[in-house]
Amino acid sequence: MVREAAGTAGAVDDAVITGAADDAVIAGAARRGTPAGEIATDAPAFDDESSSRPPLKRLDALAREVRAAARPGVRYLLGVAGSPGSGKTTLATVLVGRLNQLAPRTAAYLPMDGFHLANATLDRLGLRDRKGALETFDGWGFLALLDRVRAETGHTVYAPSFRRAVDEGVAGELAIEPAAGVVVVEGNYLLAESGPWAQVRERLDTAWFCSTPAAEREARLVDRHVRHGRSLEAATAWAREVDGVNAALVEATAGRADLVLSGVTAEPLTAPLD
Repeated sequence: MVREAAGTAGAVDDAVITGAADDAVIAGAARRGTPAGEIATDAPAFDDESSSRPPLKRLDALAREVRAAARPGVRYLLGVAGSPGSGKTTLATVLVGRLNQLAPRTAAYLPMDGFHLANATLDRLGLRDRKGALETFDGWGFLALLDRVRAETGHTVYAPSFRRAVDEGVAGELAIEPAAGVVVVEGNYLLAESGPWAQVRERLDTAWFCSTPAAEREARLVDRHVRHGRSLEAATAWAREVDGVNAALVEATAGRADLVLSGVTAEPLTAPLD
């Protein structure tokens, strides 16, 4: 499907695209499955893990790799996993934006974060102070959506997003349209091996792991938590005591990925960074 739709963009397959829309606009286009050029610059922005963007040439190389791997008529699911603050959200969304520049509406973004349990549910379960841990997500619901995305290509499949400004999921905000032959699935636990998460890897055609040094990840997380209202002390504590614990589990899953990429440069790595 994606290669058929991309046929009109063949002239740019092997060239670096220049004069592209602003990265924030591209990211917005990625989330909505629409060409970047159709998104207004004041469109609501999703929350990125980091302000860092992969170099343009590297991003184009990854986009060409994905387009070459996708088969006509079959939806292609690419997983982008990584620890909190690794840059996986940025990589996934900007990659989808670039794919949609090459061939409009042929790629869509699907984050695991939309399956956070509601804060009220976490309070009831006594898990609010561990939000972001494996057990604070609806894993079975996420798995069911992956099956729907794979099978239901004749109509739009709606998926939830996650808004850090309200710290809650938003139902049905993402639209995976029939033309989306590539779906980039992103999240911490795509390669985990317990509960429903153990079945995620087999539903992905390819899995990448985004790796960033621990010190850089912590700095990004502290900045993120401060921007969303925590004091510096509280942000640092959460980054170390909650995100850090989750990262230890996530980093251990990197061996299940087909490719490990730098969360700074998007270059391939032979092993995850310490």
